[in-house]
Amino acid sequence: MTSSEWGRVADDGTVFVKTADGERSVGQYPEGTPEDALAFYTRRFDALALEVQLLEQRVNSGVLSPDEAAEAVKTVRGQVVDANAVGDLASLAGRLDALSPVIATQRKARKEQRAQKAAEARTAKEAIVAEAEKLSEGDDWRGGANRLRELLDQWKALPRIDRSSDDALWRRFSSARTTYTRRRKAHFAEQNERREGARVVKERLVKEAEAIAGSTDWGPTSGAYRDLMKQWKAAGPAPREVDEQLWQRFRAAQDTFFGNRDAAQAEQDKEFSANAEVKEALLVEAEALLPVSDLDAAKKAVRDIAERWEAAGKVPRDRIKELEGRMRRVEQEIRDAEQEQWRRTDPEKSARADDMVSKLEAAIADIERDLAAARAAGEDKRVKDLEENLASRQSFLDMAKRASADYSG
Repeated sequence: MTSSEWGRVADDGTVFVKTADGERSVGQYPEGTPEDALAFYTRRFDALALEVQLLEQRVNSGVLSPDEAAEAVKTVRGQVVDANAVGDLASLAGRLDALSPVIATQRKARKEQRAQKAAEARTAKEAIVAEAEKLSEGDDWRGGANRLRELLDQWKALPRIDRSSDDALWRRFSSARTTYTRRRKAHFAEQNERREGARVVKERLVKEAEAIAGSTDWGPTSGAYRDLMKQWKAAGPAPREVDEQLWQRFRAAQDTFFGNRDAAQAEQDKEFSANAEVKEALLVEAEALLPVSDLDAAKKAVRDIAERWEAAGKVPRDRIKELEGRMRRVEQEIRDAEQEQWRRTDPEKSARADDMVSKLEAAIADIERDLAAARAAGEDKRVKDLEENLASRQSFLDMAKRASADYSG
């Protein structure tokens, strides 16, 4: 007879499993040794243990619904209790029994989730109804109609709640949509009347605009046209068949005035051409300072040029951007040179650069010693690694030396 902790094999090849209630025959294994017989039925137990383990994982992860989990536990437990296998079957049954509280907790959690989703759906529908009722009182005739369609789609996507509450909320939502639609139709019916009133206003504005089109009082008349434009926009659209005609007349009056004004200003710009020539000469003088070789001299010179620049006076409007831009570039390059000088003479950065050089030189000396030792010992792999490390450190050292030279230069 051959036995183990959980089973034995009788002389006739019958295999028994030990349980809390005593031994139970699980089968025979006439061929092979008793050890082979125990190993065969132990493997069956291992397969059951793996199945229990996988079920535990699936139940604990929540991938199974509580009903599915309970049914699976019941099925596997039946397999374990009557299993023709050798092993601690009681412990497997105990592990399966331990899943019952887990399933109960999950069942409770799912019930709470359903209740929560119902509460969320109620809250969402109440929010939809509240927004729809607010829209029904507003005057956003374009956005409101689109938003109500979006709210209807959102309503359809939500789950139903209890019937009485759902019906009551739907009636409020439907009533709000009906109210909005009626008011919207009334609004567009009234709009025709307002368009007729806008026509009268715009005809008056056209006459006023045409009356001042020949004015040469540029400042006040420009302001008058701005006021007329504000009134035009405030009047709203006139009937479509006359609105464009009125606009063309209004625009033609404006174009006449502003064309005359631009022509007069162009004539004035000719008077400023001499000033532009002075500033061009100053720019030649300023741009000669670049690139900056003597910062203090350049700063002093550009201050003097700036004073003469201001004294030169106005230039034609179409030259302002060009001339001012060239002058700003000169000033910017001088400021950049000043910043660069400060960067190069910053003692803190210079000290950091020198410290980095010292540290890298010390590290390279250590690596060179290690490399010589590795070569002498014939350690090819270590030699290769040290050579790569040395090359990298040497590259960093070259950069650090250049940086140190910049700061000390």
